[in-house]
Amino acid sequence: MRKTLSHRVFLASLLSACTLPVYAKGTGYLFISSEKDNNITVLDGKTYEVVKRIGTEARPRHLQFNADKTQIYAAAGDGNAIDVIDVAKLELVDRIGEIDDPELFDLSADGKTMYISLEEDGALGILNLDEYFAKREGKPDLKVAEAAPEGDSSEAEDDAADNAEEDDSSSKKKEDDALPGMTTVEVGEEPEGILVSPDGKTAYVTSEVANTVHVVDTASKEIKANIVVGNRPRRFALTPDQKELWVSNELSGSVSIIDPATHKLTETINFLPPSFRSEDVTPVGITLSKDGKTAVVALGRANHVAFVDVPSRKVTDYVLVGKRAWNTTLNKDDSLLFVVNGLSDDISIIDMKSRKVLKSVPIARVPHTVLVDD
Repeated sequence: MRKTLSHRVFLASLLSACTLPVYAKGTGYLFISSEKDNNITVLDGKTYEVVKRIGTEARPRHLQFNADKTQIYAAAGDGNAIDVIDVAKLELVDRIGEIDDPELFDLSADGKTMYISLEEDGALGILNLDEYFAKREGKPDLKVAEAAPEGDSSEAEDDAADNAEEDDSSSKKKEDDALPGMTTVEVGEEPEGILVSPDGKTAYVTSEVANTVHVVDTASKEIKANIVVGNRPRRFALTPDQKELWVSNELSGSVSIIDPATHKLTETINFLPPSFRSEDVTPVGITLSKDGKTAVVALGRANHVAFVDVPSRKVTDYVLVGKRAWNTTLNKDDSLLFVVNGLSDDISIIDMKSRKVLKSVPIARVPHTVLVDD
């Protein structure tokens, strides 16, 4: 039978649609890194069943999407690499190698520049990703690390391993400046937290030893301010109006609030859940709601998250979660909070309206970061 013109147009358009690239945006999956099992657990966002476990280099910690959420970068500290995960394939597809002990990083808004805390070197690494991939000498071997031995998951063992890494830093130190596309800015000892301003002009870096937040001009690559905060600053959160920078202080049991316009410390919020001693309160992760009215702070060994009313600075709730609440992430509509519990090897899922734990989901040993692909 002879095909009509409209029929042929329909078939052509259908064929064209079938050949377009398909991206797995909004899969609903949760991605959680495991420091001891050396993998990323992928959970179904509705059933919380395990979809897959993706092997990585050793000790994956911080995770972050690229600009269009088609890839995930995973900082593998003991593997001296940042792995690249394809979200559609759920596979390890590439690797940025030869970076000493990367733990935290942030990306510019366009996703072309990666800012990395180089703990061993006491420096901020600024990596031009296009230049790196264009100039590197071939694609690296994508071997993955074996899981750490059973039982190797206690907090004391983690601390001992960190100390051993610090003591041995001189013998294994690499020349990060030799990495294609990498430049560095010297900051205080043991930099960790990294946050890049939305306009890309400023990078904030915490120094755990100096108890300082360094303010780095990304164009000149110079420090333009040093702000003393609490003991062992760890993580950042910037309010949606960009008028407040929140910094968690692990050993002070507090959060410092900085005015980014003046680089001045303006306020400090302290935490103490009922029946806990102050030395048990070790805040690390901070998440702000999209309307900027609520902050959630993970309190580490206090096994709680704190809810803070941002305008009043008042702690409105403490919610009991798993052991050593480490990092927190909200879903897209701010209805669910996901809390990573580093020493009970699970995540707690909290309903933001009722502030009740809905479910605890076993993950793997020493989970670090959760991403939500929604």
